[in-house]
Amino acid sequence: MSRCGRAPTRWRNALAASGLLFASLGCGSSVSVAEAPRTARAEGAAVGKMIRAVAQAERPAARTEAVALLRQAVAEDPDLWEARFNLGVLLAQQGELGPARLQLARAHELAPNAEDVVTALAEVLRRLDELPRARAVLADFVGRYPDASQAGLILVFVLRESGELELALERARALLKQQPGDAAALAELALTHLARAEVEVAELLIQQALQIEPRGAVVERAAGLIALGRGEDALAFSHFARATGLDPNDTAAGLNTGTVLLQAGVYPRAEKHFRAVLEVDPESDAAKLGLAAALRGQGRRDDPEPYRAAELLLREIVVALPEHWAATHNLAVLYAESMDRPLEATAQFTRFLSIAPASHPARARAQKWVDEHSAAKQDPSTQVPH
Repeated sequence: MSRCGRAPTRWRNALAASGLLFASLGCGSSVSVAEAPRTARAEGAAVGKMIRAVAQAERPAARTEAVALLRQAVAEDPDLWEARFNLGVLLAQQGELGPARLQLARAHELAPNAEDVVTALAEVLRRLDELPRARAVLADFVGRYPDASQAGLILVFVLRESGELELALERARALLKQQPGDAAALAELALTHLARAEVEVAELLIQQALQIEPRGAVVERAAGLIALGRGEDALAFSHFARATGLDPNDTAAGLNTGTVLLQAGVYPRAEKHFRAVLEVDPESDAAKLGLAAALRGQGRRDDPEPYRAAELLLREIVVALPEHWAATHNLAVLYAESMDRPLEATAQFTRFLSIAPASHPARARAQKWVDEHSAAKQDPSTQVPH
């Protein structure tokens, strides 16, 4: 039982999602912790603000007020780890990953046996590209609490994303020994085999998972990824669509569905899915990139408004994240191929060449453009600030 005096609400953290999926705030975490004595008055004031913040956060328009209330609660009671936890996830949901990391890290220090806290912290670390740190905090937690299934599942995902496929297999198999027939663990094991290019094994495992949990968003999403690995785009789309239908907040499924539609050239439907993801996660760069591509696909020289909307999205990413080479490249291509703005295209291709990985396949094309347009005088006022 938490200090709120009621059963805690669990946070939902979707595996392989593009970020934390915002569900509902709660007063505590799934594992109780030992608490130091404190005065009822001090505790009541901070907890009261936290409870009000929980109620406010249910309405998207009131989340700014919820964040303010949680900040006040933390200021009044710095050891109220539940408030730090809720504040951290709210900040992460708004894309403020640095501040979210600080709040969740402190909550983890105060409540080292709270599974929801460590999984939220690991997800924020993953989004910040701090995979070694995410791996470390999860491995430490699972080492201390071997039955922590949610943390164990996310650890499999982080290991797989880090390229540690043998360890990911070992961890997924350990989860299945603890919980035989667990559909989510089977899905993670299947995706790990897919990462090892063992597509047939992955297919057999995901079919087992679908039989066990035929209406699970996590399993449907994994099935879609495996179908993509087999080159079966239509089947992948079907799985992703079912995952989104089962869980509208499943941003990963929405992103995957939109991507399949993009590849098929069905731009209006792709736009719909990317916009749906942004309603759940307004700071999702992947959704913004996808939406920009869908808008570009709908533009024409005699109807350039979709091009302008795509440009605004891409500029927003590049201004906020100057090293985001994917957005920089997409903006360059938009200028070069759709908007007939060669000077700006050259500027963005040049930036792309300065920040993109050395092995990126688009570098040759970008270099060719820059070489061919090197004589053109660039106007600094048209370049994206950085």
